[in-house]
Amino acid sequence: MTDQTPAAAAGAHMRAELLSQPETWARAADMRDEQKILPSAGQRIAVVGCGTSWFMAQSYAALRETSGQGITDAYAASEAFLDRGYDAIVALTRSGTTSEVLELTEQVKGKIPVIGVIGDPDSPLVELADAAVLLPFADETSVVQTRFATTALTLFRASLGLDADVARSIADAEAVLSADDDETLATAEQYTFLGRNWTIGLAHEAALKMRESSQSWTESYPSMDYRHGPIAIAAPGRITWQFGVAPEGLSGQVEATGGRFVQHDVDPLADLARLHRVALDRAVGKGLDPDQPRNLSRSVILDA
Repeated sequence: MTDQTPAAAAGAHMRAELLSQPETWARAADMRDEQKILPSAGQRIAVVGCGTSWFMAQSYAALRETSGQGITDAYAASEAFLDRGYDAIVALTRSGTTSEVLELTEQVKGKIPVIGVIGDPDSPLVELADAAVLLPFADETSVVQTRFATTALTLFRASLGLDADVARSIADAEAVLSADDDETLATAEQYTFLGRNWTIGLAHEAALKMRESSQSWTESYPSMDYRHGPIAIAAPGRITWQFGVAPEGLSGQVEATGGRFVQHDVDPLADLARLHRVALDRAVGKGLDPDQPRNLSRSVILDA
């Protein structure tokens, strides 16, 4: 007899995990003691990660800088410049086993304090870092990340005192994920994601999520830079999706190409949660399993 349990369905783990985001965000927002482990205002810091974690680092860096809490640089862990007088490094990683993050932490041991924000409490980074903030309740089974990344960013937002924004994001995500999506969002030929300031990282993450889960053609840019060439890709059957407030006139310019401009009046992180579900539905509709995407694994561990 064929197994018809939900666990057998393609993307079952991703679905359960993305739907749990309002709950995990609320837990992260309440972690006041753990938030105090993160760098204090005035410190000069670098935030590092790989893939999704790098994009969340970009969003955290923009939020910390614009809230006046100190110089904050975001790097892919393999490309970080560490000789800039940093007071601390924040290393974001779901697995705590990513080779580039571990190598960077070993490189600066005894020179620059490293604070790990980690999903797996049994990972080697927990002991290697100088301090650790653990988010095991947000860890995931699916290879494609959803809730760990957004929960970590919620932790960062709360640590910066952005409580009103966090509260709105949780309420908006609850509403978004309890409602039905426009099914046509999952059927475009091509997607371009745009953001400004801290939502640029969300745009890059949205593009990665669609590529990973559904093998789709996606691009991502700062909103203002989109008109400096990339808008040439806009056309009928293609979507340009803005996270947060769009530059004046951009929607009309996209629509003039025959392309579709998408923008939702919700907190941008809640809109990313919406995109997670769109990516899942697109993947399943194409007969793919985003819990086990092509050519990917949960953690990238390089051979020595």
